[in-house]
Amino acid sequence: MNDLISNSDLLRMYRQMVSIRAFEESLSDMFGKGLLGGTSHFCIGQESCAVGVISAARDDDWLISNHRGHGHLLARGLDIARVMGELMGKLSGYCGGRGGSQHLSAIDHCFLGTNGITGGGIPIATGAALALKYRKSSSIAIVFFGDGASNQGTFHESLNMASLWKLPVLYVCENNLYGMSNPVSKSCASGNVAVRASAYAMRGETHDGFDVEHVHRVAGEALARIRAGEGPELLELMTYRQCGHSKNDARVYRTREEEARMAERDCLLLTANSLRRRGLSQEDIDAAAEAARQDVAAAAEAAMAAPTGGRRHALDGLFA
Repeated sequence: MNDLISNSDLLRMYRQMVSIRAFEESLSDMFGKGLLGGTSHFCIGQESCAVGVISAARDDDWLISNHRGHGHLLARGLDIARVMGELMGKLSGYCGGRGGSQHLSAIDHCFLGTNGITGGGIPIATGAALALKYRKSSSIAIVFFGDGASNQGTFHESLNMASLWKLPVLYVCENNLYGMSNPVSKSCASGNVAVRASAYAMRGETHDGFDVEHVHRVAGEALARIRAGEGPELLELMTYRQCGHSKNDARVYRTREEEARMAERDCLLLTANSLRRRGLSQEDIDAAAEAARQDVAAAAEAAMAAPTGGRRHALDGLFA
C-alpha cells in the first residue's frame, strides 16, 4: 500500500477521519445541552469506510448516503460549518436549514443526499447510474447503506436491475453488525451481505472496513472495473459503530466487553499506528488531530452564530 498512498495523503485521510469523529462528538454534546432537537445517527467508529471509499472516487462521481451520513458528507469535502448549520436549521446550511441530518443534499458537490428511509438511497443511486450511462458519462454512482438495508426489497430490485443493464454503480454496505438492535446473524441467512451479489451475476466482496488504506485500495479497484464497463459491484465493509443506533440508544443488546474488544480496532488508532510505522513523528500525528478538532470547534461556533432558517424561517416569511 505504501506505493499507492503517500505519507502526506494518509496523514490527510487521518485528519479527515478525526474531523468526522470530532464532528459527531460535538453534535452529541450539543444534544446533551439541548442545543439541537430531534435525533441523529452518528458514525463514530465507521469513519474509515467513508474516507477510504470517497478518497478513491473522483469528484464527479455521485454520492448517495443514508441516515448515518455525516461522515460521507465531510469525506466528500463539504464545509463543516455549513453541514453543522444545516443540522441546526440555519440559513447557512446547504439546504437553508430545511433538510436537516437525513435530507441533506449538495448538488454542486455531486452529493445526491442523505436519506431517512432504510434502503431508500439504493434505488436513487441505481436511477442516477442509469442517467450516467444514458449520458455516456464516465462518472459512477456510489451508494452507502447498512446491513439492515440489504433485507429491503429496494436492495434486491436495484441490484437485479443494475446487473441486467450493466449500470455504473458501486453499492457499499457498511456492515456494522447491527440493524438498529438486531444482530446481522439473526437477520441475514447467508451470514454476510456480499454473497448475495452472486444471485444477480454481480461481483461482491467482503473486506476489512477498519483499515482505511485497505478500503481505499479495494474501492479504487472496484471503481476502476466499473469505469471500464464491467458492470456494477457490491462492496461489503465490516465495521462497528462505537455508539448506539441513535443518540437515545442505551445499547442494551450488546455487551461492554464486545465494545471494548472492537475499540481495539478503532480506525483512528489503526491509522495512527500505520503513520508511525511509516516514520511520521507522534508530534505530526497529534498536530493533525488537533487541527481537525479546532476546525470542528470553529465550525460549531460559526454555525451557532448563523441566522435561523429552515421551516421556521419560511413560515415567518409567509405570514409576515
